[in-house]
Amino acid sequence: MSLAVAFVLAGGLLLAESVRAGSLYEQVAESLQSRFSPSAEEHMTVCRGDLLCSSAVLPRFYAHRDFQPAWINDQGLLPQSMSLIEAIHGAYQEGLRPEDYHLANIEALIDEAVKGVTGYDSPEPEKLADLDLLLTDAFLLYASHLLSGHVNPESIQAEWFIPARDANLVEILQNAVAEERIVEALERLRPNHPDYVMLKQVLSEYRTIMKCGGWTTVPRGPKMQKGTRGERVAALRSRLLATGDLESETEDDREYFDDVLEQAVLRFQGRHGLKVDGIVGNATLAALNVPVQARICQTKVNLERWRWLPHDFGQRYVLVNIASFGLEVVEHQQAVMKMRVVVGKRARRTPVFAGTMTYMEFNPYWNIPQTIARQDILPSIRKDPAYIAKANIRVFEGWHSGAQEIKPESVDWSQITEGNLTFKLRQEPGPFNALGRIKFMFPNKFAVYLHDTPARELFEKTKRTFSSGCIRIARPIELAAYLVQDDPKWTAPRIHEAIDSNERLVVRVPEPIAVYILYWTAWLGRDGTVNFREDVYGRDEVLERALKEKPPAS
Repeated sequence: MSLAVAFVLAGGLLLAESVRAGSLYEQVAESLQSRFSPSAEEHMTVCRGDLLCSSAVLPRFYAHRDFQPAWINDQGLLPQSMSLIEAIHGAYQEGLRPEDYHLANIEALIDEAVKGVTGYDSPEPEKLADLDLLLTDAFLLYASHLLSGHVNPESIQAEWFIPARDANLVEILQNAVAEERIVEALERLRPNHPDYVMLKQVLSEYRTIMKCGGWTTVPRGPKMQKGTRGERVAALRSRLLATGDLESETEDDREYFDDVLEQAVLRFQGRHGLKVDGIVGNATLAALNVPVQARICQTKVNLERWRWLPHDFGQRYVLVNIASFGLEVVEHQQAVMKMRVVVGKRARRTPVFAGTMTYMEFNPYWNIPQTIARQDILPSIRKDPAYIAKANIRVFEGWHSGAQEIKPESVDWSQITEGNLTFKLRQEPGPFNALGRIKFMFPNKFAVYLHDTPARELFEKTKRTFSSGCIRIARPIELAAYLVQDDPKWTAPRIHEAIDSNERLVVRVPEPIAVYILYWTAWLGRDGTVNFREDVYGRDEVLERALKEKPPAS
């Protein structure tokens, strides 16, 4: 930054003189124009060894300006160029790498320009053209990363199917240059959700902890709980102080596990998705000893996921966080309902996507997907032919409209394999239906939805990856009542009556509501507390590697 200041202060007058004398400004424009000539344009992808990631749109930007430089005028380097360099340094606070935005080459060129003007030599037009190109590409690249992320989720098979935000970055840059509002233009592109801002603060705090040597490791040993005494308890105190779970050091015996320390352990367990019992067993000890560097990486990964999301979720929506096994109904940034969920097992992972809930079904049929029918249901039938009757399943000759029902006993199931199973299996409504009594529909290409379940015991598990992709919810009747609360005919007794009828019934949601199925392993709770979760699908490591790669050309 000091280099840029020096160039403006020391070189401005001399550059102005040289421009009047030798038309340096026009020479820079001519150099820029020559680089985008038909013969050179296809090769205009590298500048001073750096890949120009915006090479596809740079010609449009400069043609609109008649190839005049954007960052240099008759007075030297424009102040807005320094604003951009400051913003690039600030990419570090976003969990991004400033060096990805040509910073070394930009500052080297400014250094050369400073030496040129202070040595009473005019800066070389070619080098100033290089500088202008690199600054322009740096803005467009950084802007694109703030707008929609450094990594394209499709390129790492993140199972993320929410459309990226889009904007005309060339137009945004043109206006920012004309209005001299570079920083403001970039700020409007970054996610404006309070959670993103607070997660950046967490990143800063954890980096500070790392600079100070990280946090204390708690030695392995027997479980600790209230009443335990020893050096490991003192280490536990130090560890919990580092992250604020323990607010202050005790003046009493540091090696004694007291009530205050128990509350700190409970707080730590709650925000890490552990069993909240105040006992430091193997799982809690493992979470305590995750290095601060790993939490920093986890935070950066989730900042990137925020950049993949729309700026505005709307005033009212349902949000499922796969990694936390939780659902919230949000109104005006406040959670009005929370409940536990069960998500897809690792082999049948729940995808990330958004939809709109338009209706729900009481006493739904379950048209068993072929994958589940072949891999789960068929082995059960072959083992016990009576399984079909016990599970209240009907068999149809195929999946086409009007397919005839066939009697299960007429099929020689010993001859049916995964490869030749073409029947449609449908489980009838009832208390043992895999979808339970209610399913909530937001049409999507994955055939994923929210639904009830008869396997209520699974909600007591800490790690809840048991489904085949759909999301089982703990309190479906409560959610149904919320969705129809503005319809006077759907009182709580009426909902129970409809369910008890055992008849399938489709109920429209009076006001369709947005549904976001997301994957966050680090996020801020409604109380501002940072939460971390296990990366149950192994998506963090892949994204972390991708963030370290050089950005590709657009």
